[in-house]
Amino acid sequence: MSSSSRKARDRGAQTDHVVMWKPCSEPGLEHLTLRVSSEEIIADGVVIGVELGQPFRMQYTVRCDRTFTVRSVEIACNPRLLRRLVLHHDGSGNWTDSGGAPLLGLRGCMDVDISVSPFTNTLPIRRLGIKPGESAEINVVYIEVPGLEPSSERQRYTCLDASSGATRYRYESLVSGFSADLQVDREGLVTRYADVFERVWPA
Repeated sequence: MSSSSRKARDRGAQTDHVVMWKPCSEPGLEHLTLRVSSEEIIADGVVIGVELGQPFRMQYTVRCDRTFTVRSVEIACNPRLLRRLVLHHDGSGNWTDSGGAPLLGLRGCMDVDISVSPFTNTLPIRRLGIKPGESAEINVVYIEVPGLEPSSERQRYTCLDASSGATRYRYESLVSGFSADLQVDREGLVTRYADVFERVWPA
């Protein structure tokens, strides 16, 4: 088999995971398609909801390498009054904007946390691979919706326990003091996020 044939075969080895969540206390819905291939991982999501008393619509794309290390983030929010954010990551904690300018305030961050999406909890869970009883403190790029102003935030993840089909983690924001227990499936995708988010597909 030629090298070009092998590359074509590898590109075809793609798995798609389709997931939907709803917030527990506000109207809304998120639809995510997570595409996992031999070359990269792409999360393509749409969120509709209410934030600060106003409805919003947001689209995001997060591209990662095979270790779930984020390499780029693109977010567009509220098309009529478009807010757009594009970030690039070199995989070692250095971030740049869409024009290539360094974002020094985000230096050292390895993951992203989009405020209205439970998907982004999957990123450190999969990247870190911590076992029951272990914990890790990380710096993340925290992105508040609908403002889309990125900032650095210190967080902690603790793996509480694991079974054959589910694992529980405790998420803590070391800035705000907020904490919540998360349950995830074998792919690291949230099935229950305390009383904040609930997965509705697959049930």
